[in-house]
Amino acid sequence: MRNKQPLSGLRVIEMGSLIAGPFAAKTLGEFGAEVIKIEPPRLGDPLRSWRTPDGTTSMWWHVQARNKKSVAIDLRQPEGQELVRQLASEADVVIENFRPGTLEKWGLDYETLSVLNPALVMLRISGYGQTGPLRDLAGFGVVAEAMGGLRYITGMPGEVPVRPGISIGDSLSALHGVIGVLLALYHRAANGGQGQMIDVALYESVFNMMEGAVPEFDRFGVVREPAGSGLPGIVPTNAYLCADRRFVLIVGNGDSIFKRLMKLIGRDDLGNSPELARNPGRVEQMERIDAAISEWTARLPLEDALDALGQARVPAGKVFTIKDIMDDKHYAARGMLRTVQLNDGSKLKVPGVVPKLSATPGNFEGGGPDLGQHTESVLAAMGVDDARMEQLRQKGVI
Repeated sequence: MRNKQPLSGLRVIEMGSLIAGPFAAKTLGEFGAEVIKIEPPRLGDPLRSWRTPDGTTSMWWHVQARNKKSVAIDLRQPEGQELVRQLASEADVVIENFRPGTLEKWGLDYETLSVLNPALVMLRISGYGQTGPLRDLAGFGVVAEAMGGLRYITGMPGEVPVRPGISIGDSLSALHGVIGVLLALYHRAANGGQGQMIDVALYESVFNMMEGAVPEFDRFGVVREPAGSGLPGIVPTNAYLCADRRFVLIVGNGDSIFKRLMKLIGRDDLGNSPELARNPGRVEQMERIDAAISEWTARLPLEDALDALGQARVPAGKVFTIKDIMDDKHYAARGMLRTVQLNDGSKLKVPGVVPKLSATPGNFEGGGPDLGQHTESVLAAMGVDDARMEQLRQKGVI
């Protein structure tokens, strides 16, 4: 019998839209938390129509909003704000990603809500954080990726810095936010039940991934530069073109791996060279080594290159498209491709749950909810009767 999920019994109120806040709430919901998503009536979360919609609903919505209850409340109206205060008074976690000051204006900030519910944990995600000279600026993932240092080093040397093809700044912030929520919940349980506020800035979440960039600059004045498809300071690690115009990624940077790779491609002269025996020496001759590997891969189709590299115990892989992923046996075996049934009865493939817990694994059912699908049931459980519900509906509050 499967154990109860680790966050069962936890109630999360999600206020916010698009990516960072909703991604954090999605993750908590996959591990058993009840997530009540507050959306504006009539319009809903803008993500509902982003990217590739089927009719009016984005396919992305069925990933980002799974396991959530949609409650349509107008947060700009005082009666809507009061409803959310009532919800928050009985919640464990509130998640928001508005511009700093917005919740204060509505009387939904942590200071206000924590008076009603001292045990409350609030996650606040914004572009620049809740403090500092930039706090009032609108924050977007693309800007955060630039300010955090990622955009500068992404791309080919001497060319326009490029952006990763996904909203990585938002998603990194969501994951940092989840870590913060779990830490705060543990502290609450271990130290008397007091909640706290978690301040996550998009740019800081990106900056936290920048490895040794700060001490390298401080000690040596080194500014990490764009390195294309290679990994700066670690050689060989790159993408190499094969005979069928597809790319193979080869990671030959371990000393023994490098020797095996050079033997495979017929370049024992490089593999046995004392000056290339350690990574620092290989970094100095990166172009020479990459040229030798490229000459070898250019003679082989991708699959033949992968077979040879596998037999030589050299880590390698192809560059997966989403079609490759959908057809991949390993993805399927690991439960990373799931089929769900949507509210309209149709079926849709969606990603599985990460991370994998052995005793209390995460799970989800169906896709994203219809706008306001759970408004009446959630408000009724709060004690809002039918007459009051109709009044709120007539005013456009719900």
